[in-house]
Amino acid sequence: MNSMLAAIVSSLGNVECNEISALKPEFGKVLVKTELASICGSDLHIAYKGWNATTFPLDAGHPGHEGIGRVVDGGGTNFTAEDVVLTLPNVFTSRGFAGYQLLSPQHVLKVNEDLPMEHLMMAQQLGTVIYGSKRLPPLCGKNVVILGQGSAGLFHDFVLRNQGAEKIIAVDPISKRLEIGQSLGVDFGIDVVGKLANELIMDITDGLGVDVVVDAVGSVDTLNQAITIARDQGVVVGFGLPETSDRIPFNWDTFFRKRLTMYAIHGSQNEVGLPDFKQALDYIINGNINVEPFLTHRFPVDNVQKAFDLADSREEGVIKISLTFW
Repeated sequence: MNSMLAAIVSSLGNVECNEISALKPEFGKVLVKTELASICGSDLHIAYKGWNATTFPLDAGHPGHEGIGRVVDGGGTNFTAEDVVLTLPNVFTSRGFAGYQLLSPQHVLKVNEDLPMEHLMMAQQLGTVIYGSKRLPPLCGKNVVILGQGSAGLFHDFVLRNQGAEKIIAVDPISKRLEIGQSLGVDFGIDVVGKLANELIMDITDGLGVDVVVDAVGSVDTLNQAITIARDQGVVVGFGLPETSDRIPFNWDTFFRKRLTMYAIHGSQNEVGLPDFKQALDYIINGNINVEPFLTHRFPVDNVQKAFDLADSREEGVIKISLTFW
């Protein structure tokens, strides 16, 4: 093993596949051969919007953080060669869009079930949603809006329904995504955005707004929309990464007058034992959630530019794109 393929973000919006020197085993680290990696919305914010990316090219494989593969060398840890594992690096240091990854054992989770790797890989994002949902107030009798029905938004549909939300409203202009959301527990699907969507939400809630808004998009517009549609003393959750590292404007007056609580979510990979990813795997393995409709496209890593462009365009019914390293 002298070389490996890796996706490299060479500049904003430009992603290349290059052959680079392979990683070598290291004591205390787990060397994993990547089988599949998937493109997350946060990857697009980094590679296409420049969030926390000031110097290009980015490190080889960055920012990929959703992956599954086989252990090559356990580095003296509890992992052994041929173990099938989820790779769960922190997004700030991730290198998942590469043929091999060298990871702390804290960020590796062994998978034993005989299910398609592509299905099991979805436990990464589902686990982050489960992690974030633990900070929410009790949802019984509460109304919830989920802005965006990409994979993160769809996972929120499932998780918040399980947590007992009274009424779930999903907002996304793509009807196919809303159809999947309704199969996961959405009560009202809204296929318009902005002011029109806000008006419909107010009609549904008798003008009160909703108790909890999850921004699964991560844009200036959706942040301000969340503040607008939240009810007095409501909760706004910033799940989607921001589009930029610069300061962004939001409606402070409305935020203040409504006495809202607003917070961001990240850090699931740092919990000891990775409990939320284990729970996500259980949901998938036991058939509590069918992730098959999420898996819409697959590309070899040497066609990574097309994969990223399609993910960014949201065309062709795209929800989750996988990259193969075979």
